[in-house]
Amino acid sequence: MTSAETPATTPAENEVAELCTELISVDSSNYGDGSGPGERAAAEVVMARLAEVGIEATYIESAPGRGNVITRVEGTDPSLPALLVHGHLDVVPANAADWSVDPFAGEIRDGYIWGRGAVDMKDMDAMMLAVLRQLTRDGRRPRRDLVFAWVADEEAGGVYGAKHLTKHHPELFEGVTESISEVGGYSLEVDPSLRLYLIETAQKGLAWMRLVADGTAGHGSMLNSDNAVTEIAKAVARIGAHEWPITLTPTVRTFLTEVAAAFGIPFDENDPAPVLDKIGPLVRFVGATLSHTTNPTQLDAGYKSNVIPGQASAVVDGRFLPGHEDEFFKTVDELIGPGVRREFVHHDIALETSFDGALVESMIAALKAEDPTARAVPYCMSGGTDNKTFFADLGVRGFGFVPLRLPGDMDFASMFHGVDERVPVEALQFGVRVLDRLLLNY
Repeated sequence: MTSAETPATTPAENEVAELCTELISVDSSNYGDGSGPGERAAAEVVMARLAEVGIEATYIESAPGRGNVITRVEGTDPSLPALLVHGHLDVVPANAADWSVDPFAGEIRDGYIWGRGAVDMKDMDAMMLAVLRQLTRDGRRPRRDLVFAWVADEEAGGVYGAKHLTKHHPELFEGVTESISEVGGYSLEVDPSLRLYLIETAQKGLAWMRLVADGTAGHGSMLNSDNAVTEIAKAVARIGAHEWPITLTPTVRTFLTEVAAAFGIPFDENDPAPVLDKIGPLVRFVGATLSHTTNPTQLDAGYKSNVIPGQASAVVDGRFLPGHEDEFFKTVDELIGPGVRREFVHHDIALETSFDGALVESMIAALKAEDPTARAVPYCMSGGTDNKTFFADLGVRGFGFVPLRLPGDMDFASMFHGVDERVPVEALQFGVRVLDRLLLNY
């Protein structure tokens, strides 16, 4: 099946699938160590497609091959604050042997676009392009300034993307007070008369922690009561076995209440499992936002089988809830004990904003105009995005909003960084219509 066979009414709807496949076909894998191809080729696609309709854009290369594209659309009312619409051009790597299609071919099959980045997040990159090209061709102007940014390096911390731009080129975001980007705006079908659209308003904080134990080095055959390996193993075991209590933040409480009401079941704050059961595979997005999490991920000690090392270390992936960072670290320190010190590998804030205001109202209106069964609900992400990591430092209030009306049986959560990642063509066309309404009228 080709995109031409999918009914569409505007040039933006007609071309969004082509734009998405073109971007997917550019391998912009981010290995996190600087060894990948970078984002320059994908950025060049964006620049070329903007230039086709006369849009001037700024290209910024933060390091060789690490490309970022930014352009501003002037609104009709200069008194209104600007809105940032951003997406990242990099993708996580894909092992082609695991896939049923070439992950970098951008193949369209059975109404879906297949390939690495189809949902994370070259779908949004393509929708941004399609809508902006349509606005320009039609000569339509939004009410407020719109800043479009296609950035590098989100999948490895944003150092060459959002961090570089906000630190070295903050003038590009002058007047911006709000933003939209990943991961939100997708649908959860309750029944044919009701779809919930999850809009991300909160993100857990990130604490990648290195735990280090120092001991007395010695021969493996001798008694040693100061063994660093033993000390780090005990600390890791305590952290890995710890059961964090349920703590409902305002966003999570609202989400669970809305889901319970939609499915007509009671909501017990002390036992949210029946509500979580109703959202199916999306529980992977939401389930980890009911509490802090600490998962040991790495161990390192020793260099020979008969030598007790003087030091042992471990890495723990910690995620803490908005508003509860202090209690999280207090408990972590109690668990690791006095014989182990804690260092940060990486530390990011948690973030939560309220589900209200003119932008939220405009998102809801745009969704309902294209899907009368839509009901928008806020939710918290267990991970993080550029919205939190860097744009929040500029005072930008960020939302996850990539509008996609999905088939009721689609396991959307498994698509993120998953094998055979894919997105429905019709979902992209729906997203183009919603974004066009939102960006023009907000």
